[in-house]
Amino acid sequence: MTKAKTLLSAARLRTLPLSLSGIIVGSAIAFSEGFFNYTILIFALITTVGLQVLSNFANDYGDGVKGTDNLERVGPMRAIQSGIISDKEMLRAMIVTTILTLFSAITLIYLSFRGDNLSYSFFFFFLGIAAVIAAIKYTVGKSAYGYNGLGDVFVFIFFGLVSVLGSYFLYTKELHFEVLLPAISIGFLSVGVLNLNNMRDINSDKKSNKNTLVVKIGLERAKKYHFVLLITAMITGLLYVGLNYTSPINLLFLISYIPISLHLKRVFLNKASVTLDPELKKLALSTFLFAILFLLSYNIFL
Repeated sequence: MTKAKTLLSAARLRTLPLSLSGIIVGSAIAFSEGFFNYTILIFALITTVGLQVLSNFANDYGDGVKGTDNLERVGPMRAIQSGIISDKEMLRAMIVTTILTLFSAITLIYLSFRGDNLSYSFFFFFLGIAAVIAAIKYTVGKSAYGYNGLGDVFVFIFFGLVSVLGSYFLYTKELHFEVLLPAISIGFLSVGVLNLNNMRDINSDKKSNKNTLVVKIGLERAKKYHFVLLITAMITGLLYVGLNYTSPINLLFLISYIPISLHLKRVFLNKASVTLDPELKKLALSTFLFAILFLLSYNIFL
């Protein structure tokens, strides 16, 4: 495999639908309220993709230099682990991705505020910087929060709250309490994907001193935690439609609850953590399905 193909593999394109879900949901609510702007949508999606790719490169780099990615790890071989990409080359890829992502974020801020509200512009700029730092610090450095069981908190904040509430605010310049409900849904579904990843890797993580929440609480409790995450995500979605119901079409996104429920059953019956790898893709795509159907539920004639 060439370096270019290996770097593309390290970008882990299969993770992109999950990262886009929050932007789609936040945009869907704004669109339903009459705030429609294609340029904001496009640059919000580009910025999110940049942050996700940066996070994936940083994860490869951090786990690679720490030796966490070894032969005992389940799942596709990482770029540095394969030896095709060196740690210095991955670091350069991270720097380039950071620059491009910040450029996209600054463009997004300008398109949204046009210099009319500097306080909002500065807030979102520093929020973008915080997102970049969070993407890198998950596995990079001695204080990497992914090695101390804090990954779930950061995923909930950035994939859920920041993604949904932030994108909604970029259109509307205001916030409403009920928007928090689908933000919680996307946040908990995203944490569910991370929890699955950590359940799958529990044995190799233990040996590498990567103290994820799953390592700390054990596999059986992690399954119960997973159940609570996904059930809560579905409940908050129901609460939102209960507060904003106008027609039966608003219930369309509930179709996504079918694959999520089937996924929960498979996880509950699972006996070997290493066999959970296929469920990562299924839950990520189910979350993306939730987002797309949510968009259609409130913007069917968009």
